Amino acid sequence: MSERKHIVSAFEQEIETLKARILEMGGLAERLVTDAISALDMRDVELAARTVAADQRIDEMEIAIEEQAVLMLARRQPLAMDLREVMAAVRIASNLERVGDLAKNIAKRTAAIGTERQPRQVSRGVNHMADLALLQLRDVLNACAGRDTAKAVAVRNRDGEIDALYNSLFRELLTYMMEDPRSITMATHLLFCAKNIERIGDHATNIAETVYYLVTGERLSDERKKDDSHNYATVLAPGKRNHAE
Repeated sequence: MSERKHIVSAFEQEIETLKARILEMGGLAERLVTDAISALDMRDVELAARTVAADQRIDEMEIAIEEQAVLMLARRQPLAMDLREVMAAVRIASNLERVGDLAKNIAKRTAAIGTERQPRQVSRGVNHMADLALLQLRDVLNACAGRDTAKAVAVRNRDGEIDALYNSLFRELLTYMMEDPRSITMATHLLFCAKNIERIGDHATNIAETVYYLVTGERLSDERKKDDSHNYATVLAPGKRNHAE
């Protein structure tokens, strides 16, 4: 009996270590997004470079989590909730790694944009999108830490707000490029940054769905609604519907 208790206790400790690693990785991903947006907003090339370099740490953390998960599956052969804990950690780590990559991509655009002036309204739009994406990321990490399904569902339900902002910004940047061809390079970089921010919101939503499944053992049944109306055909010819992104 004591040996059995020891095995259970050791497994519980491994689960706690896995949770801690996920939260540490999430905190680093959040910081990278914050730094990437700050670098873009202030045209801080040095901060952008540090952000790009820091992404390697997130990659290393994902590998460490995956390796630990594989060992736990092989040694413990967990079932039910314990199995979900291990598999959820792998899925969440994968999404956080992608968030780090997206932050790195935003940082890389900072040097490319350089000192080119951007419209104040566009700048505000990008920053507003980033604020919402960061809120989603913080809330879903809190939901993960507290196993809070209500908060996870709330994160999922707010995803459309970021999509709507992205669509609005897309149209605004495209109009700006058409009116002033000299702005095409700068506006294109900003458009890619906005898309990266929108994708960060998507990964936060993926994590929210994983947290819900982890706690309940059930998947959220209703399909996420995505507003994918942002494409050149739609903007240039509003009367026509084109579903190609």
